[in-house]
Amino acid sequence: MAYKEYDVFVIGTGTAGKNVAKACAKAGQKIAIADNREYGGTCANRGCDPKKVLVGLAEVIDRSHKMLGKGITEMPKVSWEDIQEFKKKFVDKVPAATEDDLKELEIEMYHQSPKFIDENTLSVEGKTIKAKKIVIATGNKPLELNIPGNEHALVSDDFLELKNLPKSMIFIGAGYIGMEFAHIAARMGVKVTMIDMESRPLSNFEEAVVNPLVEVSKDLGIEFITDASVNEIEKLRKNFRVSAKKGNETLEVKAELVFNTAGRVPSIDELDLEKGNVSFTKKGISVNKFLQNPSNKNVFACGDVSDSEGLPLTPLSSQESKVVISHLTEENIKEEAKYPPQPSVVFTLPQIASVGLTEEQAREKGYDVIIEEKTDLNWFNAKRINERHYGYKTIVDKKTDLILGAHIISPEAGEMINLFVMAICGKLTRYDLKKMIFAYPTWGNDIKGMV
Repeated sequence: MAYKEYDVFVIGTGTAGKNVAKACAKAGQKIAIADNREYGGTCANRGCDPKKVLVGLAEVIDRSHKMLGKGITEMPKVSWEDIQEFKKKFVDKVPAATEDDLKELEIEMYHQSPKFIDENTLSVEGKTIKAKKIVIATGNKPLELNIPGNEHALVSDDFLELKNLPKSMIFIGAGYIGMEFAHIAARMGVKVTMIDMESRPLSNFEEAVVNPLVEVSKDLGIEFITDASVNEIEKLRKNFRVSAKKGNETLEVKAELVFNTAGRVPSIDELDLEKGNVSFTKKGISVNKFLQNPSNKNVFACGDVSDSEGLPLTPLSSQESKVVISHLTEENIKEEAKYPPQPSVVFTLPQIASVGLTEEQAREKGYDVIIEEKTDLNWFNAKRINERHYGYKTIVDKKTDLILGAHIISPEAGEMINLFVMAICGKLTRYDLKKMIFAYPTWGNDIKGMV
């Protein structure tokens, strides 16, 4: 049987996959790459970047509403259609630009999901491929709802491509994606209902910052149904009906559109991993400290699809790709994956952000901690834009005065948390932080008052 041979075959063209492919090609290796979707990955095409463009319009609405009567005389007119056209400027060129970059390096491209035939052999586009090393960087995809009528639920990709907004929406799942989209939609006048199995939204975050966000959400008209499991989605003449079980009670909610925002899972089910002797878990491809698969040493995984300590974040994908690159291109440098504190941001309005340990995690690890928690801060940065919801919770080691964790709700929480990342990584004590001179009046300067 005729087959093609490569030094490295990369599956996935997001940040991690394309980084590996390009680095190996520059090292003189024969490389191929494959993707069953448009090239460029989730973040650039249908994730972080286009979402943030839509958030930008919601920020204008939010700021205008808060300053109404304080310099703003009337609310601005907004157009969903116009912001969608503006968003295209950021995403439409990504696939072609990605392919052009790969082509320039003579990387062969495939537009289908490969399947393993054996440990070093793949089938893709009807061709048999032999590769010395195989890198899996396929990312995550929406978790499929295992309920009757699940085909009626749209996913995040669909929200980002909506040509027109409906009058009502239901989000099944109140995590990052659901909450961010709910805030965008509600500020555009959509009636939003959120259903979640947990007792509160964003259960991975500290209640100190989530509770005020829930209050803001309710003020926007967002309705929450918590501790509820969805049983069925039914198509009616005009709307959809979602049935959910809450305790002994069955609830029914109707809306024009239903979105599945219940979470994301590794995108691996099309790969036939068993045939390649590639071990995996529910969290993704199993990896050791070198991001190498334990059962098939010729396979590496990086980015969201790897079952590593890393969070599903684009910057983390980039870091993991560098580790894999060191094993594929360097003779003497074999890097281990290291995971410094990783910040998480939810781009609602206001934002919430977190880095390091929660109070519960710190106590479980045996730390004697100093907890500082304040909400509804009346500090200048919030007052000048009429923001009522500003607060934080910080966790400091009483023995060393090192900062163990920071959790913020603020219009600029995402930027503020980066300073806490630097403080934790740099092993700065709270007193070191307080001694620093920051520009004033800025949000960054406020962190000195939080420890």
